[in-house]
Amino acid sequence: MNSRLSAVFVALAAAALFGAATPIAKALLGSMSPFMVAGLFYLGSGVGLGMGIVALRLRRADAQASASHRIQKAELPWLMGAIVTGGVVGPALLMLGLASTSAATSSLLLNLESVLTAVIAWVVFRENVDLQVFLGMVAIVAGGMLLSWHPGQVAVPVGALLIVGACLCWAIDNNLTRKVSANDAMVIACLKGLIAGPVNLAIAFATGAALPAVGIVGAAMLTGLAGYGVSLVLFVVGLRHLGTARTGAYFSVAPLFGVALSLVLWPELPSVSFWIAAALMALGVWLHVRERHEHEHNHDFLEHTHRHRHDEHHRHEHDFPYAGDEPHTHPHVHLPITHSHAHFPDIHHRHQH
Repeated sequence: MNSRLSAVFVALAAAALFGAATPIAKALLGSMSPFMVAGLFYLGSGVGLGMGIVALRLRRADAQASASHRIQKAELPWLMGAIVTGGVVGPALLMLGLASTSAATSSLLLNLESVLTAVIAWVVFRENVDLQVFLGMVAIVAGGMLLSWHPGQVAVPVGALLIVGACLCWAIDNNLTRKVSANDAMVIACLKGLIAGPVNLAIAFATGAALPAVGIVGAAMLTGLAGYGVSLVLFVVGLRHLGTARTGAYFSVAPLFGVALSLVLWPELPSVSFWIAAALMALGVWLHVRERHEHEHNHDFLEHTHRHRHDEHHRHEHDFPYAGDEPHTHPHVHLPITHSHAHFPDIHHRHQH
């Protein structure tokens, strides 16, 4: 599988895990406080990934591998902004909005996240977009809206504005996370979980919620590890290779996986709207996959650290004993170069057009 398709698969896997967390949460958690649910999910993500990082560090004794876990000081404001907007403010606005907004309206409004993510990426961060990518985004969002549409049940209460605010927070989170996506994805997701989890739990306890039984806590944290933790790790990897708008578009396929798993847990014949939505989302993914963006472009001097192979963008010498293992992680430099090839707006192609 080539690197382009691998990146698409990673982004879709992130969407599948996140989408699957919704029906599993419904089956496991019942009537728990929404902030308690969010807190346990994030905490499970942070603790589980933290244990994974420690295990990997014990296996990688060399200094070069350990260096991949260090986030630069200049990147901390981007990371903290992502954690606050996506892990604290976003969930709080969503929970407050859900209190006065129907489930049908909420499902429709949550489709705005991918739209706002793309708009911010295209307008603020100048990520390139062409007609094919735009049409793919439209098809995916249309499928998501159809999937969550329930005729006669939709109203727009004041709480809808809070849900739109939550979508805006997550869109900002996605774009800020892209700024640090060259770093270790497990560290980024772990930090988000370890900060957002206790904050949401504190809000839950402050509003009178009680900690559920040990079994429920464990189930919630495991669900959070997969649906929030591993999913976010894959999402960050997608950002690294595909850019924000495209990764956000693939991630918005998550509701389709959620509905599909719901049909497995609670068997019933899929509706016509489900198949139409699936077809629209498949069309959108196909339009994105067949995209070929190619032109002559310049690479400026760049110094960073990330997992890489020695491809056309990584032809550097090593200032440490190197056994030829690939992929590997270490600080490296990119010298200025001008060339032409097909590319995504990844961490090496953030140039103007």
